[in-house]
Amino acid sequence: MRAGFSLVCLCLLALTAAGLAVGAQEQDAPPEPRAAADVAADPHAAILAETLFPSASECAACHPAQYEEWRFSSHAYASISPMFHKFEQRINDLSQGTVGYFCMRCHATVSTSLGESRAMPLWERSQVSREGVTCVTCHRVDEYYGKVNGERRILRGDIREPVYGSIGGAGVAEVIENREAYNVAATEGEMGLDIHRQGIRFEQLGQSEFCLSCHQVAVHPGIKLETVWDEYRASPALAEGITCQDCHMSTRPGQPSGYATGPAAIVNGRTVNDARKRTNHAFVGPGYPITHPGIFPHHPAARRFSARDWLAFDYRAGWGTPDFEDRVAEGAVEIDFPEPWAYEDDRVEARLIVDENLRKIEEKAALRHDLMESSSRIDGPYFRRQPRTGRDLAFHYRVTNLNKGHNMPSGSLGAQPEIWLNVALIDPAGETVWESGYVDSHGDMADLHSLDVQAGTLPHDGQLFNLQSKFLTTNLKGTDREMYLPVPFDADQIPFIRPANVPTSILNHPPFIRMEKRSIPPLGSKDAKYSVPGRLLETPGLYRLAVRMRSRAEPLYFMKFVGATKDMERAMNEWMVDIHPYTVEFAVE
Repeated sequence: MRAGFSLVCLCLLALTAAGLAVGAQEQDAPPEPRAAADVAADPHAAILAETLFPSASECAACHPAQYEEWRFSSHAYASISPMFHKFEQRINDLSQGTVGYFCMRCHATVSTSLGESRAMPLWERSQVSREGVTCVTCHRVDEYYGKVNGERRILRGDIREPVYGSIGGAGVAEVIENREAYNVAATEGEMGLDIHRQGIRFEQLGQSEFCLSCHQVAVHPGIKLETVWDEYRASPALAEGITCQDCHMSTRPGQPSGYATGPAAIVNGRTVNDARKRTNHAFVGPGYPITHPGIFPHHPAARRFSARDWLAFDYRAGWGTPDFEDRVAEGAVEIDFPEPWAYEDDRVEARLIVDENLRKIEEKAALRHDLMESSSRIDGPYFRRQPRTGRDLAFHYRVTNLNKGHNMPSGSLGAQPEIWLNVALIDPAGETVWESGYVDSHGDMADLHSLDVQAGTLPHDGQLFNLQSKFLTTNLKGTDREMYLPVPFDADQIPFIRPANVPTSILNHPPFIRMEKRSIPPLGSKDAKYSVPGRLLETPGLYRLAVRMRSRAEPLYFMKFVGATKDMERAMNEWMVDIHPYTVEFAVE
């Protein structure tokens, strides 16, 4: 990729990540902005933040089950993701800051509302700002929104202010009416546990439209980068009356399997509305975290240490484990520990938090695997003709999207989520003689963007079955070319985001740019076709075809492009998932 093109094409990615459209720059700044230096220097900033916008940890006092589900969700990860911060910062650097707060408006709604600078380090932000899409992001909204990108006005106020839900406030009213029995305080000056004084029914919170403003993205050139709403609007799910919440907050990930029942709250040990509908706040999807497990999932005990402290804690080396600490005590390990971790007791306490969080990530991984297994199917192989020695072997697999609500894959970042097939032919001697869907030395599939393919050290995988969408752009010369970011080359020396200069209605597509979607629509299928040269089947006997579907949140070449660390790349590959692996044996005569 040409360096000049890279600079310009990166400018628009922020809008993909944020799930919002570009507006006039005067609208970028959050309401009532405060200077970054003021926020960082103000000793009362954290107190002010949680007074205006209560932290999820406050809500956990009465809603522990919901908090446990939310604390490892992608919503909770939105503003703490290192990948988000890497490309958000890079984009602003390269576009002369013209992206502004666009990404933050969805990823860090409270931070934006507080006027915190988008460039503020994570460890200087208030706790509630680090919580991304936190409780108040949804439950302190009383305005109906349609297709307005990144638009969400959170009502200000401490924990006592009313909250909004899709069912109503009968449970809150019951507690307030019997406040002495529940030992709660709904107004200032009362003794007891502080709670909100009213629950108000807000119908849209239970409708798909509520999700729309951060999950459908259109930007200046006229291209839609995230199209979940468009996919859902044309889906069988909508026709059947199935909402986003019915699948993503149900008893089984990704399936309209109904809702659990249970208490709406547990107030000082007493349950409220025991048999009420219980939505799952894990919001299970295909994403996964790659940050330090002391920082995420959110953990109340982890707040004793700052985010900066956690980044200095080497959990991979075993700090805080009995074996490691025994070796340190015996002198077998000599480490000049950074100041926050100089004492064994602190390291042991940190290790307990890390281990608990790693278990939560494993739980998330299992839910993710269940989601993707139940939402897809692979059938085959289907042979075009009887396999013979010395004759080309032609076959295909059929991949089906069992999801009724949207394409596979869907989600944010437009062209980034990866799903591809890895197929291998194994001969009678047990040797792999042919493969498609193999990866390079970095872990990327061998498509045109693989760094090894570009360097000529790995052959291009010409038969790759890849459902990852791609952007096609027209540059200074030549025809369309496939790119992983959706901005055509601009001759300006100062790149910035601008609207298209030709109306989309004239060309019937955005000028110089379009998205080539390779995803599978709801309940649709695609055939993955392959051909193996006959010279690789010279020996008669039993052959095997092994297949698996692979999924990863981000390509490694893109992570390198935005400056991801080696540990981020390692974690991205560690949490990849293999779906529907199986092997078929067949005879070649």
